[in-house]
Order: sequence, then structure tokens, then C-alpha cells
Amino acid sequence: MRTVSMNRFRNLSVAALAATLGACTLAPRYHQPASPVAAAYENATADGAAVPVAEISWQEFFPDAELQQLLSRALANNRDLRIATLNVEAARAQYRIRQADLVPAIDAVGQANNNRTPASLSPTGQSELTRSYSAGLGVSAFELDLFGRVRSLRKAALEDYFSLEETRTAAQLSLVSEVANAWLTLISDRELLRLASETRDSQKKSFDLTKLRFDSGVSSEIDLHRSETAWRQAEVDIAAQTRRVAQDRNALSLLVGEPLAPEVGAGEHALQAQTFSKELPAGLPAELLTRRPDIRAAEHSLKAANADIGAARAAFFPSIGLTGFYGNASDDLSALFQSGHTSWSFSPQIRLPIFAGGANVASLHLANVRKRIEIARYEQSIQTAFREVSDALIARSTLEDQIKAQEALTAASEASYKLADVRYRGGVDSYLSALIAQRDYYGAQRALIETRLAGASNLVQLYAALGGGWK
Repeated sequence: MRTVSMNRFRNLSVAALAATLGACTLAPRYHQPASPVAAAYENATADGAAVPVAEISWQEFFPDAELQQLLSRALANNRDLRIATLNVEAARAQYRIRQADLVPAIDAVGQANNNRTPASLSPTGQSELTRSYSAGLGVSAFELDLFGRVRSLRKAALEDYFSLEETRTAAQLSLVSEVANAWLTLISDRELLRLASETRDSQKKSFDLTKLRFDSGVSSEIDLHRSETAWRQAEVDIAAQTRRVAQDRNALSLLVGEPLAPEVGAGEHALQAQTFSKELPAGLPAELLTRRPDIRAAEHSLKAANADIGAARAAFFPSIGLTGFYGNASDDLSALFQSGHTSWSFSPQIRLPIFAGGANVASLHLANVRKRIEIARYEQSIQTAFREVSDALIARSTLEDQIKAQEALTAASEASYKLADVRYRGGVDSYLSALIAQRDYYGAQRALIETRLAGASNLVQLYAALGGGWK
């Protein structure tokens, strides 16, 4: 009885030791690299009790209903995002393959062996024909993961899957910002087209008046040609803006992934009302490590490279493979499944690397180099994110003042143009003064639309750079 207890204890000890070894890996302990950027942004103001950017959904950030519909269609139809999603599915399948390596694969095996021995080799001096049949369950070359090679490979596959999942999220965030910017460009170009049309109509009326005055001998021929030049220039601008609007629609259609209806973006859409109306909190650069999906993807790739080191180290240690069979065997196929024909085999094999021509050493060196590469990429992704946020904050700090100044300039240009036009029509000033004032006003209006577009695009850029919208 005592012998049985001791044997049972010994078996349990061996099983526990094997389980402990199987749960271990030789991968180095992972340490997150230090963030290679400053602790705060230079142009960021105190956030106070502002809502974190990560909690502001893109539906809330973009209040225009038509833009929201375009974004929803793009997320459903865009081919680049669809490719990224399929890459995630492929990585998930690859991880499942690696996970399956941790358990033995059991196959149903049926085999027939037919051998003929020539008379020259037969002990009886006559040729012999032998046949044997077997059927059962078999395990082929299952590796006992004593040093964690398979587990390290599974960990690397899991981290690759996580990395691609974050890459897909980053692609989604990028798509949202690209659609929003394409939409903003479309409605601003439509506004510029409307402005050019209004200017063309105004210049046509001015030309008709100047021609009438010329025919009456009041205006000079040079005034007539100047007036026609302004009118024709407005027509040139209309043609150019019409082309830009058509190209904007093509760009937006490509992002959305389907043709656009003719009325898309045709209504009244003020640029100021296209984005989040509240202040966007910048937070701290350290928060980008959890907000930005591209940074999280880079860190998962680094963890995968770290796990690959464990697999490369395990190649220096012995590996044990198990091959086994249990079933029936017989020299007569009709008697194969009758009693008394049970057969089994168990073939463990241990392999200890002695000489591999330096392949294992080179593999370990390669794994360490790849980890250093991923560290550099991880740090680069942090620095890129920091620069994107800093650039957006710098632009935000000046664009608001620029828009206000441009609005004041446009108002002053409008007043100057109206006064010059009245004086010209009253015969007080020449047409040159009215023409210069009109061009200044037209240029100020165009600059105001372009500046407002820059302001709205900057908010989209800051929102994406801070990692908003991915939830």
C-alpha cells in the first residue's frame, strides 16, 4: 500500500513539474520603454473639467447630419478599412493555429502495408509476400513545451493579432478624419463657387453700366476694358471652382466607397458649424500611449518581438516529441476489428542541439535585433504623435485670431467697396478705384472662406491626433 502511495506521489510530482515547465517561457521580462517626449505640450492650456477627447464620439464631434451619414457609409464601405479588417481576421486565425500547437493533434489513422521479399533475400529461399493492416488513433510528433518555445510563438501570434486590431482602429480613425476633411473641402469649394458666381453677376452688371457710360461718352475705353477684364476673370474663377467641386466629389466618393448623390453638400453648410463647438482638452503626452491606436499597435509589435526572443532561446535546449498509436492491427483485413488484435505504440524522441552551424545563435541575434527595431518604431510613433498634437495646438492658438482678423478685414473691404462703387456711379471717382476696391473685397472673401476651412480642418486634425473617435 505504501509503495502504491509513493508511486502515485512520484507521478503527481512529475506531472506538476512538467506543467510548471510548460507554463514557463524563456522570453525576457517586458518593460515598457520610456516615452521620448516632453512631459507637457508647449501650446496647451489648462483643461480644467473638460471632457476627455477619448470620450467624445465622432457622432458628437461632427454635428452635421449629412456628414454623419457619409461617415457611417464610409465605415461600412471603404475598401482600405475592409482590407484592414480582413487582416485582423487572418491574424486571429494564425493565433488559433499557434494555440492549437499546445495540445496534441489526434488523427484517425488507417494504414495498409504490402511487402514483397525476393527469393535472394528470403530466409526460405523463396519470394514472400506479406500484408498487414492497422486502424486506430494516432498522435504524430507532439512537442512537449518544456522550455516554452511553442508558448512564446503563441504569445507572439497573439500580440501580432492585437497589433493588427489596433492598426484597424487607427485606419478607422484616419478614415473618419479623411472623410471629414474631404467634406470640409467640398463645402468650402462650393462656397467659393457661389462667391465667384455672385461676383461674376456683379461684374457683368458693372460692365453693362460702364459700356452704357462709354457709349454716352462719360467713361473712357480703358474703363470699359478694365470692367470686362474683371467680368472675364470671374468667369475663369467659376470654371476653376466648378472643376474643383467635381474633383472634391470624386475624392469623397472614393473614401465613402460608393457613388454620391448629386445633392450631397449642395445645401447651406456653414464651415463654423461642422465641428465640435467646445474646447478640446489636450491633456498630457503620456495619455497618448493609451489614446492613440497606432502607438498601442507599435507596443504590441514590440511585445511580439520580445516573445520571439523566448522562442529563439528555447531552440538551444532539448526538445521532446511524442508519437503514438492505439488501435487494431492484423495481417487479414477481414479480421482487423475482431478481438485479440489490439495494437499500440509509444515513441518518445528527445533532440539535443549540438551543432547547427551557428543557426541558433544567429536566430537569437536576429530576434534581439528585431526587438530593438520595434523599440525604435515604438519611440518613433510616440514622437510622431507628439509632433502632430503640438502642430495642431500651435495652429489652433493662431487660427482663431487669424479668423477674427480676416473677418474684420473682410468687413472693412466690403465697406470700402460699397463706398467706391457709390462714388463711381455718382461720377465722383474713376472706375479704377471701384475696381481695386472690388478686387480687394473679393480677395478678402475668398481668404475668409479658406481661413475658416483651415480652422475647421485644424480641429479635425487635433481631434484625430489626440486619439478621439476610436471608441
